[in-house]
Amino acid sequence: MKHSSLAAAAVLAATLAAAPAAPAAEKFVNVLTGGTSGVYYPLGVALSSSIGKALPDVKSSVQSTKASVENLNLLQAGRGEIAFTLGDSLSDAWKGNEEAGFKTPLKKLRGVAAIYPNYIQIVARADAGIKTLADLKGKRVSVGAPRSGTELNARAVFGAAGITYKDFSKVEYLPFGESVELMKNRQLDVTLQSAGLGVASLRDLATSVDIVVVAIPADVVKKTNDPAYLPATIPANTYKGQSADVPAAAVQNFLVTHDGVSNETVYAMTKALWTGLDTLVAAHSAAKAIDLKRALEGMPVPLHPGAEKYYREVGALK
Repeated sequence: MKHSSLAAAAVLAATLAAAPAAPAAEKFVNVLTGGTSGVYYPLGVALSSSIGKALPDVKSSVQSTKASVENLNLLQAGRGEIAFTLGDSLSDAWKGNEEAGFKTPLKKLRGVAAIYPNYIQIVARADAGIKTLADLKGKRVSVGAPRSGTELNARAVFGAAGITYKDFSKVEYLPFGESVELMKNRQLDVTLQSAGLGVASLRDLATSVDIVVVAIPADVVKKTNDPAYLPATIPANTYKGQSADVPAAAVQNFLVTHDGVSNETVYAMTKALWTGLDTLVAAHSAAKAIDLKRALEGMPVPLHPGAEKYYREVGALK
């Protein structure tokens, strides 16, 4: 009797092992964003609200982080369900670029959507005598939190312009808000911020001191030798005192998840993004550039099956 019970148990165990596991419906959705004075955070709050409505049984929360690099490492570790990231950081994470902050390839990452471009914005105090990238040498510069997506953008753009951190008299690794406070207090000359146009931190700076938005010419953008970087323009009057268009560099932003999040949850999150787009636009004007027609452009990681289901449903993916 004992043997037949064991045999039956073994058959049952084998049957269960062979059956596909039903995906555990998430009880929590943690939205990974960036610093509270950037663009990711307000958009994350709006997205979390839309997800909460789409998944009433799920507790949706928002986490302020150091943005792209930290977000991707947290996703790989299963400590978040959806995250904002810059495209070049996402590409580096997938490849496992240690220089960029990824010790091994992050192969659990899965794509949800391409969203809006980040503009790499170099802003100087007008009294610092800076007109061009070459004038930055010898100045006090903030390049974003260490190994954040912004700081990786700074390395790429300065490197393409033939400038290294050693050329500056001082380098600060600070988030947007703190960089602006130091500029207001004359403790910094320049801040490089990678964000949507009209980011709150730079609007705040421009209303407090006279600023110069430093051009990043198209030939410098090309010299980054990275397809993630595109020539762009910061339109006149984006910031107070900026009376002309300024050439800049742009990098696409993405929303990503990981392969441990169920298809149902990712489908609902993807649908919440696109059906709740007006909520995101109300949270920050950068969201005006989010377009379903471009949702899959340049995605450097595989699309999550839950997101794929939504795009097939709406005809964005054939």
